[in-house]
Amino acid sequence: MADGSSDRGPPDALQSRFHSERANKERQWQLVFTKYTVNPLQPVHMVARKPMSWHENVHEPTDDEFLNLLHRAVLVPRKKYSEPQTESQEIGWNTTPLVPLDCRFYFPRRITEITIHGYPAPRGEKS
Repeated sequence: MADGSSDRGPPDALQSRFHSERANKERQWQLVFTKYTVNPLQPVHMVARKPMSWHENVHEPTDDEFLNLLHRAVLVPRKKYSEPQTESQEIGWNTTPLVPLDCRFYFPRRITEITIHGYPAPRGEKS
């Protein structure tokens, strides 16, 4: 053993085997994306074009699918979906009142000569 002969290869070959095995395992679970689209959840910032640039002033046909995607991205969830998608959206999803509004039960705040001095009530001020 002291003469340097052993059953293992040199440390570089062993490290190389470990690296190749790890690379093969990573490649096994790696996904390759070939189709890219615009994320509809991120806002798109438009930059003004340069007025004297000839190649930017060429008219290009508009992509209707892309425009529909942008218009749909800015809609509120109630207009995008027919039903709530999350638990927190269920609160306030149906805003129609269960009982029709009756003027007998509607008591708005009124300002009179007596209550005008306390409305709106100052907070934290001492006179």
